[in-house]
Amino acid sequence: MSFARFGGPDVLRLIDAEEPHAGPGQVRVAVRAAGVNPVDWRIREGQLLAAHPIELPSGVGLDAAGVVDEVGEDVEGIETGDHVFGEGSDTYAEFAVLSAWARMPADLTFEEAAGYPSVMETALRVIREVGVRPGQTLLVSGASGGVGSAVLQVARHEGIAVIGVAGPANQDYLHSLGAAATTYGRGWVERVRRLGQVDAALDLAGSGVIRELVELTGDPGKVVSIADLRAPDLGVRFSGAAGSMPDALAETARLITRGELHIPVEKTYTLADAAAAHTDSQAGHARGRRVLTI
Repeated sequence: MSFARFGGPDVLRLIDAEEPHAGPGQVRVAVRAAGVNPVDWRIREGQLLAAHPIELPSGVGLDAAGVVDEVGEDVEGIETGDHVFGEGSDTYAEFAVLSAWARMPADLTFEEAAGYPSVMETALRVIREVGVRPGQTLLVSGASGGVGSAVLQVARHEGIAVIGVAGPANQDYLHSLGAAATTYGRGWVERVRRLGQVDAALDLAGSGVIRELVELTGDPGKVVSIADLRAPDLGVRFSGAAGSMPDALAETARLITRGELHIPVEKTYTLADAAAAHTDSQAGHARGRRVLTI
């Protein structure tokens, strides 16, 4: 999948391209599934050129799960035929090169595995950046999506209470992940206050609630956004620089193996339907993850 100009989902084109090859410290996988992340369509629209400079035409996608079929120099502990999930470049494709990977936990499908890498790296990073501690309460706006699902489960594992805000259809889902929950709409700030004192807050949806999150925490330094590029105008940190993906993958595999982490796949798409996947991702209201199957 490729795009030759910045724009909406309609700029995506399925093309024949040369096969990539693993360089030093990399592996190539025959992709079985690719994760669909908001960063993918933000890059496609040209929103993140400072953080993700690209040359056009460009491929699409960062996350994938598949079968290793080529191992680069200086790579140890992995062989062709191994099933892995991880992060690389241009993963909306039959073959992709990964720069960070981990073996897939037993019983995890390729579709499930593809949904974890960027989501878990982001969740672990923003929990750390917002400075919330065990015994405190974290408010999460956009709590039912992929990153939100990860944040709720990681927070629970670390002894952090969570209040999640999401649409009416996802209230039971948030409760199932151990969060107190409420909806958006008139009076939502008061509903949050009735659920408890808020020590820190995350904006995962970019739904224009930064001012309210600052009001609830009492401190813009206790709010982090991954979705609202205007957050710094209100003194709120916009988190865009990725942390250690190898560490995130290792923690992901550990939590999954221990039965402490599960992010459902809400919907799968074929590679040819990548534009529809981007349209749905931009619309929000997800419960878990969206992935492409190859």
